[in-house]
Amino acid sequence: MSSKEADFLVQLQDVIYAPATVKTARTLSHFGEHDLGWVGVAAVGAIVDKQRRRKWLALGAGTFVAHAASVVLKRVVRRPRPDDERITVGVRTPSKLSFPSSHATNTAAAAVHLHDITGSKWPYALVPVMMASRNVLGVHYPTDTLAGAALGAAIAKLAIEAERRI
Repeated sequence: MSSKEADFLVQLQDVIYAPATVKTARTLSHFGEHDLGWVGVAAVGAIVDKQRRRKWLALGAGTFVAHAASVVLKRVVRRPRPDDERITVGVRTPSKLSFPSSHATNTAAAAVHLHDITGSKWPYALVPVMMASRNVLGVHYPTDTLAGAALGAAIAKLAIEAERRI
């Protein structure tokens, strides 16, 4: 599967690997690194939106737990990142492990929480953007980002249910 996925990454980069695309993807990479961007969004939301403070705090906790789960899963699965001379790696990564994508995990978790907080479906649009950014940067296979998104969404659902019970 990895060779077909590597072929996909090569084709993707051939089509959209341009300075503006890479800059945007790197910005998303830095935002999602170690879940810091989403924890920051949760903190600002909790400070500004006192009526829904618990939901914002649940967003921070949910994305953090999702991120932690993805890191544990990476260490269990131990799938290496794409390593194909045809693929341009556009950003540094904190580890050499690929499955699942922690960025896709915490972004999917954030999207589920943001939908719960706002009632809008627009936050779900963030997920494929983050997934694509990881593929464009050549640091994840498509199955890494798909698995990460599924993991993040599932953990967010559990966190939302827990917040409602407390």
